Amino acid sequence: MMATELTVVIPTYNERANIELLVERIDQCLGTIAWEAIFVDDDSPDGTADLVRSLCRRDPRIRCIQRLGRRGLASACIEGMASSSSPYLAVLDADLQHDETLLPAMLQSLQANEADLAIGSRYIAGGGTGNWDGTRRKISRLATTLGNIVLKQPVADPMSGFFMIRSDKFWRSAPDMSGRGFKILLDLIVSCPISLRIKELPYVFKPRLHGESKLDSTVVLEYLLLLLDKFVGRILPVRFLLFVMVGALGAIIHLTILGVFHIVHGKTFWVSQVTASLFAMVLNFALNNLMTYRDKRLRGSKLVTGFFIFVLACSIGAFTSAQVGDYFFVRNVPWWLSGLLGASIASVWNFAVSSQFVWRRRSKRKR
Repeated sequence: MMATELTVVIPTYNERANIELLVERIDQCLGTIAWEAIFVDDDSPDGTADLVRSLCRRDPRIRCIQRLGRRGLASACIEGMASSSSPYLAVLDADLQHDETLLPAMLQSLQANEADLAIGSRYIAGGGTGNWDGTRRKISRLATTLGNIVLKQPVADPMSGFFMIRSDKFWRSAPDMSGRGFKILLDLIVSCPISLRIKELPYVFKPRLHGESKLDSTVVLEYLLLLLDKFVGRILPVRFLLFVMVGALGAIIHLTILGVFHIVHGKTFWVSQVTASLFAMVLNFALNNLMTYRDKRLRGSKLVTGFFIFVLACSIGAFTSAQVGDYFFVRNVPWWLSGLLGASIASVWNFAVSSQFVWRRRSKRKR
């Protein structure tokens, strides 16, 4: 049996309707090239993995990795590429919007040693975004501009999810890749300790035939977190920075509620401080679950259980906050500074408790 020359990694989530047609198209365009396709499925409820496994039984070039308890396009691509022994690795979406006929040209450019990385680009001559509306084009252009700020070299389409790389160069990048979000190409280029020789080939983004687009506010948030990680991740952990930002917002809410209850409504400082602490606690839990611990996010019944554990544990922080604040207040420290000092002590406690008993424990169960 001929050794595999090219591995095409295809991350999937609810793409069952596209799988068979995609495999047929890949087979047609790659011809006699020794290829394999690795579908990395994030436990799709529509049975995508089951269909891929049925294809595996008929075609040994097809492989399936079904991930349980974890999700994310970038991490799925990394896992797929890491499972391959091919000298060349391609990433292709399963939604049929990328132009798979570009794969042979990508491979040829790498085999001829013209480049280390070949990118399917929508933003060079001959490429295009198809039927995108004006708003989506502007968002993509803005994301491209932001991406080039952290890149070591200019790339016309760093947001592209369609590319091919030499496996040895992938392994140079892999140790420092964050695996965060949906934009793996940017992560790959920035994480590489050497400058990659890049060649961009034009293609026109095609309309989706089946299924629903995964583009939503989640994609935007993940991209911003990826940029933050690449800006400061080597100095300070992004999770710590997110916690600080959430805590800062919580402190603002805390002081606002404290002022309303104590100054406007004339409630005692103790009552006002406890009330403000409870409001801030709820806000901090929600935002940390959404952002800080996004990779360990609690959902459904676990969200409710996690919230009650969080409230129970952090009640100690709220009590301490009130005690510390009151200590300074009765000694003529301004009410807002007294509240801030108390909230700061509670924030440190809440972070330690949430990391140890709420999100961390459930992450282990998932894995």
